[in-house]
Amino acid sequence: MGKRIDAHVVHAFIVLTAGCVLLSGCGVFLRPQEKRADAQLLPTMGNQAHGLVTFIERSDGVQVTYNLTGLTPNSDHALQVHERGDCNAADGSSAGPVFSPAAERLKAGARVEGDLGNIHADANGVATGFIVAPDVSLDGIRSVLQRAVLLHRDATDPYAYPQHGAGTAIACGVIRQQ
Repeated sequence: MGKRIDAHVVHAFIVLTAGCVLLSGCGVFLRPQEKRADAQLLPTMGNQAHGLVTFIERSDGVQVTYNLTGLTPNSDHALQVHERGDCNAADGSSAGPVFSPAAERLKAGARVEGDLGNIHADANGVATGFIVAPDVSLDGIRSVLQRAVLLHRDATDPYAYPQHGAGTAIACGVIRQQ
């Protein structure tokens, strides 16, 4: 009888251990997954700018991280999300207008949601950093997924309306969920 109890104890130990291992492993599957998307920017015709722009949804908005090269040294550029995820036109024009899902776009002086902000290239023509975009998301009506992100030759004036003064596109990439 002593061996039989030992077998039950061993069996219970194995079952409890296996249960703990399985439950601890479930935490990986049950934890909320980070919403993330990337856009690989390629140069438009006659330009050399390229790089990666990453979109990660956070509680305070979407964190837009960029790592871009091939820019004019010590220059400022607008980074904008455009309506269509189409970079087929040699000049990026197939991406359409700047993304603006809200009615505020019709008000003079209102900031357009797709205007992520201006970025600065260093003395080597490299721009790295991040912007928090509180007015866009990775799902719903304000989603930037399957749209295009364009890097423009010039910076935008945040007080200008409409915000189309960013010059020609020097790079374009479609935003795809990872």
